[in-house]
Amino acid sequence: MNLEPLVRKNILALKPYTSARGDHLTGILMDANENSFGSAAGGELQLELNRYPDPFHNRLRNELGKYLETPKENLFIGVGSDEIIDLLVRIFCEPKKDNTIILDPTYGMYKVVCDINDVESVSVSLDKNFRIDTEKVVKAVNRNTKLIFVCSPNNPTGNLIDTKSIAEIAARFKGIVVIDGAYSDFADGAELLKIVQEYSNIVLLRTFSKAWGLAGVRCGYCITSKNIIDLLYKVKSPYNINKLTSEIVIKALENSSQMDKFVSQIKEEREFLLKELGKINGVLRVYPSDSNFILFECAEPVSIYLKLVEKGIIIRDRSSQIKNCLRVSVGTREENEKFISELQQLV
Repeated sequence: MNLEPLVRKNILALKPYTSARGDHLTGILMDANENSFGSAAGGELQLELNRYPDPFHNRLRNELGKYLETPKENLFIGVGSDEIIDLLVRIFCEPKKDNTIILDPTYGMYKVVCDINDVESVSVSLDKNFRIDTEKVVKAVNRNTKLIFVCSPNNPTGNLIDTKSIAEIAARFKGIVVIDGAYSDFADGAELLKIVQEYSNIVLLRTFSKAWGLAGVRCGYCITSKNIIDLLYKVKSPYNINKLTSEIVIKALENSSQMDKFVSQIKEEREFLLKELGKINGVLRVYPSDSNFILFECAEPVSIYLKLVEKGIIIRDRSSQIKNCLRVSVGTREENEKFISELQQLV
């Protein structure tokens, strides 16, 4: 796929900032105005924190590539998926001219990022079962549409989006399809990995925040064609991923069996919550979930949400997006039982 017609002209002409560590990571380093004597954090960390990190994340990408069985050239590391979403909008969308398509209801940051960058976001509704209407999406595309955002499993609805529908859109759209797979570890993510290899205009976002239990670290990544990866590395901040983050994520990758255990536990507790929510008369509907959260419908959701807060139980009010709906994340068995007990009394 020829990306040039899609990329902003100033990005194509951009001469990227050249950082010192982009040229040399080892040797007698006297090039970046660092503190050559060490770090005030102490030597016990053994990470040479007085030196800037690798701006191209080579070691982390190597380890992640081994885990995913994907070439490192097809991987980009970001400060959470949110940084990558922002970079994609900045690379491909001319402010006040181009637009993106967002499939609502979905993750709110797509629109926020577009608004910050002064890029129009066109809302296309999912159907009543939160599935894609492919023809509706294709008809919404115009000559200035550069990106289509698809969240699968979708947030806040929890359902997988049909992979064949995404592939059809990618085949018919002369722009970039961004699949946000933040929750795909809780579903069948293999299909998403397969289609990103088949279509050079698909960007698959993933994160270490959910299944890996590293939300506090803020590290995400994407898998896509090398041409798009090169553009992302061209425009990102010089040292977006710090050494502490890289080291922690690499240790997590070395301990991937623990992530598998987390996923298994979360799926088990998800089934418990689905079953128990279905028993509560005041819960009007429980939506199926392929994620680590559940959307459910009840009368007076705002009141219920606030009363749960008073009890120290914090869930999410999604009634402004989906009528009468609340969203609860899957917790431990103790947390889930406490939530169910309090909810039963309230509804």
